[in-house]
Amino acid sequence: MLKFRFIIILLANMLYINAQHDARHPVISGYVKDVLTGEVLPGATILIKGISTGTSTNAYGYFSLSVPAGNHNIQIAFVGYESLEKEIDITRDMRIYPALTPLTEQIGEIEILSSTRDDLRRNPIMGTETLDALTINSTPVLFGESDPLKTLQLLPGISATSEGSTSLSVRGGDPDQNLILLDEATVYNAGHLLGFFSIFNNDAIKEVTTYKGDLPAYAGGRIASLVDVRSRDGNMNQMAGIAGIGIISSRLMLEGPVIENRASFLTSARRTYLDMFLPLANDEEIKDNSLYFYDLNLKLNYIADDNNRIFLSTYIGRDVFSNDLARMNFGNKAASLRWSRVFNPRLFGNLSLITSSYDYFLGSSGDEFQRITWKSKLNDYSLKYDFTYYASSESQWSFGIQSTFRKIKPAIITSPNEEAFITELRVPDSNSLENALYISHSHQIGDLISLRYGLRYSLFQNIGSGQTFTLNDEFTVLDTLKHTGGKIFNSYSGLEPRLGISYLISPNITLKGSYTNSRQYLHLATNSSSSTPLDVWFTSSPNIKPQIGHQFSSGLFYSNLSGIWNHSLEVYIKQNKNAIDFKDHPDLLVNEALEAEVRPGKARSRGIEWMSRYSGTQVSGWLSYTFSRAERHSQWINNGNWYLSPYDRTHDFSIVLMYNLNERLNISGNWVYFTGAPVTMPVGRYSFQSGVVPIYSDRNSERMPDYHRMDISVTLRNRKQPDRRWQSEWNFSVYNLYGRKNAWLINFTGDEYVKPGYRYAEMTYLFSIIPSITYTVKF
Repeated sequence: MLKFRFIIILLANMLYINAQHDARHPVISGYVKDVLTGEVLPGATILIKGISTGTSTNAYGYFSLSVPAGNHNIQIAFVGYESLEKEIDITRDMRIYPALTPLTEQIGEIEILSSTRDDLRRNPIMGTETLDALTINSTPVLFGESDPLKTLQLLPGISATSEGSTSLSVRGGDPDQNLILLDEATVYNAGHLLGFFSIFNNDAIKEVTTYKGDLPAYAGGRIASLVDVRSRDGNMNQMAGIAGIGIISSRLMLEGPVIENRASFLTSARRTYLDMFLPLANDEEIKDNSLYFYDLNLKLNYIADDNNRIFLSTYIGRDVFSNDLARMNFGNKAASLRWSRVFNPRLFGNLSLITSSYDYFLGSSGDEFQRITWKSKLNDYSLKYDFTYYASSESQWSFGIQSTFRKIKPAIITSPNEEAFITELRVPDSNSLENALYISHSHQIGDLISLRYGLRYSLFQNIGSGQTFTLNDEFTVLDTLKHTGGKIFNSYSGLEPRLGISYLISPNITLKGSYTNSRQYLHLATNSSSSTPLDVWFTSSPNIKPQIGHQFSSGLFYSNLSGIWNHSLEVYIKQNKNAIDFKDHPDLLVNEALEAEVRPGKARSRGIEWMSRYSGTQVSGWLSYTFSRAERHSQWINNGNWYLSPYDRTHDFSIVLMYNLNERLNISGNWVYFTGAPVTMPVGRYSFQSGVVPIYSDRNSERMPDYHRMDISVTLRNRKQPDRRWQSEWNFSVYNLYGRKNAWLINFTGDEYVKPGYRYAEMTYLFSIIPSITYTVKF
């Protein structure tokens, strides 16, 4: 409570002091939007020429800027749009709504303006990348399905956890250490078809921003990264849509005004149809199978008046599989209701009510004696109230409160037959409450230094009904304690400071540094490096302390005067306390004493990231390279010696190129290479009681073969005609162009009848050359 009181007093003092600051200057504020659709543009820059004062729009397209009274020339800019300049005589507070015109729909024809370049140089936040839907759509991917998470894997410091997977490892971190948000709602399993596709339909996406460890103060609960996915608001001016058909899926997006210039909608749906072709198979065992996924996005946007806007965003997605032996389905649901309000030109607030859930169902399809069903579910209910206070053109404050109630039903297994080996088994539910209070300040000190510092206080509480276990030093369960409903039986809390600084060495070169401290109270138990529906989420408890992450990073950033060339070199060091790992051969499924399988320890990673980006009028792309090391330590694992993380990638290299041959033809491609993942393998054997016992290597001391592949994509658009409402395009892509057989799994097997006791390594790979065709119509 003393920590809460300290932050509240600090917040009150800040409001009082800054209410007096710069009060003599009028404030110009408003929303920057797209002239064609009415969509707001987050991240647009506003520059007052002649006095070197500027700012950028927030996630809702709003900006506020204190300027001296008088006649000023204002420049508004956004990447991919024509800049807008206008003369404004500012004598008092005023609201404007500048609308920018898109330059082109082709990636690469991008103008980097001086105001945009200046904002990027001065921003003290490091390790941040933003991708728009156009860039994502131009990157060749598996089966022609544009995928934001697959595109993120082409950036430095971000890698896939396995072949074809959408699961992310950021700077050597585990997948559960990434906070993935869709319109502020948490996504717990971002994969379809065991992770080969992400749940994000690119037709509904406005932009994706990732923070690699240098987390803003409003983000918490994870220690590796934040992936913030924002959906489009819907066209305010006219009805429009996109329809596409590919080799495994079709999609449809519709958007338009509900009330002209006041309300809009966007709905987007996607479904695979592999199951529709299964009845044509010659194999009788395949004909009756089902295999598909679908997802649906819905967004409503309402402008109540100049100061109030309301957004309703929902997502529903599901995977379904069944055959003669088993049934499985799993999926996510998320909804967020948000109210943004301009209290006055300097104070912007956003209130959000959020719910998110993830569940899976497993069942056997045998006779009644063998038939079982297995259900699991995780639910979140959240309240967030965030504020931004624009004290002056050099000073901006952010503060807010957040609260999440989380309920986990780990497993309910039932059988209809009373004589079955399992009639009913329930792993007890887990309830918890996670609260946070934060404050952050961004400050421009003179012309050369930008500073961002913040403080977050988090409080986690385990709530009954539930149970905990008393464990001895060997992690054996000695006793079980029952807790009554509604009672708080365990708490953790702590301060999470954040700091970032930017110093302009020259007009072209910026030096940046940052420190981030964060805490994670929710963890994932998995035996696989790929995304599976059987992953088990569990919270901190009396036996499981929260993971605490510390990250230090610094870097040099170069941008030429035109902004076409950008180079960055970053160095980072991460140290994590209370890292989660498991004993050898853990029992992770249907285990109510899962805590007894955990072996806590510490983790560390360090690395160097280099990225060069070119944004020309015809050719664009980037080259990225990461050299890193990620290690773990636990006194109960690997004889107490340090060992490699399963997500360690010594070398990770990517090249992405996009070339507009003309306004109709676009060619893009990428090549990726990274060091094989660390694994534990048998390295010997010995005879024991007429049997052969394998001898395994130290934990993760061996490696899979190195991974590399090349993808290419060609997009052909129809000729544009002024009187035609619709435009179409064909996309031809090839995944793994030269057919590299990358190892997904290595098993050791043999034939006892042919060579008794003999074992050999057998590699399993998923994909060879995969061509795909997609036809898309925009109207």
